Amino acid sequence: MKTVSIEVRPGEPHEAAAIADVHRVSWLQAYGGIIPHRPLVRMVHRRDETWWRKATRGPATLLVVDVAGTIAGYATLGLSRARALPQEGEIYEIYLRPEYQGIGLGRVLFGEAKSLLKSLGCEGLVVWCLEDSANARNFFHSAGGRDIAEGMEDFGEKHLKKVGFVWS
Repeated sequence: MKTVSIEVRPGEPHEAAAIADVHRVSWLQAYGGIIPHRPLVRMVHRRDETWWRKATRGPATLLVVDVAGTIAGYATLGLSRARALPQEGEIYEIYLRPEYQGIGLGRVLFGEAKSLLKSLGCEGLVVWCLEDSANARNFFHSAGGRDIAEGMEDFGEKHLKKVGFVWS
């Protein structure tokens, strides 16, 4: 029997290319058909290796899930940007490569991100997702989130509703 190591830890600058690749494939898979093609491609290209290298040194925390030496996913988190909500922490992004989805790694990464925010003194948590992203909505709902807020995001000429899930 072979043992596979799974580790959630802070992302490192030398992993920027791998994180950029996770971002690219996960976003194209998650948002293809929801966000118009041109804005989606622009968003993906803007967050290249250089962008992710800076993100590993930025004010937000970047966690990666490392499966046997492969960056399978990432989460970014920090203080909530939704000042009208009482929750102090926010998971800005949580994404996995498509081939690592559906096996529990998202729950592991989400749990570690949630624990880290709590250890930093944040009371409560908010996560936003596009309403049209059924996979994201189902994930956050099954993780115990309550859908209590909404807003709008603009992608080129298309306006999409976003939903805020909270945990106390």
